[in-house]
Amino acid sequence: MTPNPRQALLLEEVTTRGSVTVEALAERLDVTLQTVRRDIARLAEAGLVARFHGGVRVVSSTTENIAYRQRQSLNADGKAAIARSVTACVPEGCSLFLNIGTTIEAVARELLRRRGLRVITNNLNVAMILSDHPDCELIVAGGLVRARDRGVIGEATIDFIRQFRVDIGVIGISGIEADGTLRDFDYREVKVARTIIEQSRETWLVADHGKFNRPAMVELARLDQLDRLFTDRTPPEPYPALLAEAGVECEVAAPASSKDAP
Repeated sequence: MTPNPRQALLLEEVTTRGSVTVEALAERLDVTLQTVRRDIARLAEAGLVARFHGGVRVVSSTTENIAYRQRQSLNADGKAAIARSVTACVPEGCSLFLNIGTTIEAVARELLRRRGLRVITNNLNVAMILSDHPDCELIVAGGLVRARDRGVIGEATIDFIRQFRVDIGVIGISGIEADGTLRDFDYREVKVARTIIEQSRETWLVADHGKFNRPAMVELARLDQLDRLFTDRTPPEPYPALLAEAGVECEVAAPASSKDAP
C-alpha cells in the first residue's frame, strides 16, 4: 500500500518511538481512536507495523534484531532518561557489570558523572566511553567480538566473567513478553547475560517502552530474577501485575526538563 499523509505520519511516529499506544497516536494525529485503529489495521495488513493489545510497534523478527545503527536512533531521548535514572541510583565506589545494548551505552555515558567505580564489560562501545573516565577502573572481558555492534561473546567471555562478583549487574534486553520472559536474539549473548545475572548481587534491567510485547527467539531470564527495572514509560498491561508479583521495583524515568535540554 501507499500510506496517505496521516498514515505516513503514524508510521514515522512508530518508527521513531519503537512502540506507541493507540491513545498517544490519536492525540498526536488529532484524530479519533477509531480512525487510528482503522489506520493501524490497514498498515498491519500491509506488513508495515505490528499490533499488540492497546498499541502498535515496529515490525521485528523473532530471529534477528534491528540493525545496530537504527537501534542507536530509536527512542534516544527515552534511553537517555533511563540512563539518568540508573546513574542516580548507582552509589559511588561500587562495582558493576555492563553488557551489550544501546541503552547500556547511554548508561555508560551518564556514569562518567560517578566516581570510584569498577566496571566490567563485554561491550567495546562501553569500554571506549568509560576509557576516558579518570576515576573508574575499567575491565574488558575477552572473547569473540561481534562486528555489527562490538559486543564480546562466547565461552571465553563467560569464563572471564565468572571470576568476579559485583554489586550491580546492569543488563539490556531485546524483548519482554507478556508471560514475563526476557528474550534476546543471539544465544551466545544470552549465555553471557545469564552469567552476569549469576555473578551480580543485584540485577537491574534497562528497557525502553519499545521492548514490551516485542518477540525474540531466545529466553534469557524471567522477571523474578531481577531486582529493578528502569524504563521510560509506565509499562502496559499486564506488566504492572507481573512486576509486582515478581517483587521487581519499577523505576519510570522522568524526561529531561526544559532547563536541562541543549
